[in-house]
Amino acid sequence: MADILIPEFMDEGAAAELMAEYDVHWDAALWSKRDELIARVADARAIIVRNATQVDAELLAAAPALKVVARMGVGLDNIDLETCKARGIEVCPAIGANAASVAEYVIATSLILLRGRALRSTQRLVEGEWPRESLARGVELAGRTLGIVGFGSIGQVMAAKGAAMGMEIIAYDAMLPADAPAWSGAKQTSLEDLIAEADVISLHCPLTPETRGLIGTAELARMKPGTILVNSARGGIVDEAACASALRSGHLGGAALDTFDTEPIKAETGALFDGLGNVILTPHVAGVTQEANKRISDVAVVNVQRILGAPRS
Repeated sequence: MADILIPEFMDEGAAAELMAEYDVHWDAALWSKRDELIARVADARAIIVRNATQVDAELLAAAPALKVVARMGVGLDNIDLETCKARGIEVCPAIGANAASVAEYVIATSLILLRGRALRSTQRLVEGEWPRESLARGVELAGRTLGIVGFGSIGQVMAAKGAAMGMEIIAYDAMLPADAPAWSGAKQTSLEDLIAEADVISLHCPLTPETRGLIGTAELARMKPGTILVNSARGGIVDEAACASALRSGHLGGAALDTFDTEPIKAETGALFDGLGNVILTPHVAGVTQEANKRISDVAVVNVQRILGAPRS
């Protein structure tokens, strides 16, 4: 059986580097074949995952030789951290490696949503229309307030890019000390004030019992009319039904949702947003670009090599 198990997609060059040193089993769809995954993890000393693979108690119990879980990304809600700690299994996220990609996603979707249908009107022009007056009512990012919920590595990169666009930056983080140097890049504020003041709200916090449902009906109602909401963090942080309702009413100006409570999304989730012109739904790709994929894959390789050392003879 393999030393290293890779049950999701990965940069090919990074995977090849591991294959040159170790016995590796790589199947990008293995995460969805649970019985086979459990069987193959029996002798593995390392597993390299994204967010789809559930590294839960069942999987860990089937992996007595496991030494490291290398996470291609930063969210750890799919990993049983307590069991890993008790077993001495190192959990290694790729902190900061996809921050630029996530931040660019937030900027891009915010720009599209603020300019409204004008940036999605190609077919109307192809068909001979020229709706210049009706589509010339978008607004700029510059001069608006960006509220960042979660001011870790990604949130800090987001702040820098927002500032470069001419935005005012405010942020909330329940865990970051008030005297942390990172606050030089944003005005520290409460979650309540951020929700009420921001024109664009970008979520970069982990999914925990405390953050589940963080943005629900009450929070959406306290946002300024026309606010843009972007969730590139984790599904479950935003109440999807409440978000869809606020979009349909027009109170929420727009939303870009890259993560969902259940992934892949269920038909009923899709139905919530059906027909809405002020929403962008994407399949958990905010942090996945060619460049970010290579960076996070390279970090995973380095962590595995560091912990495993020489291949088994």
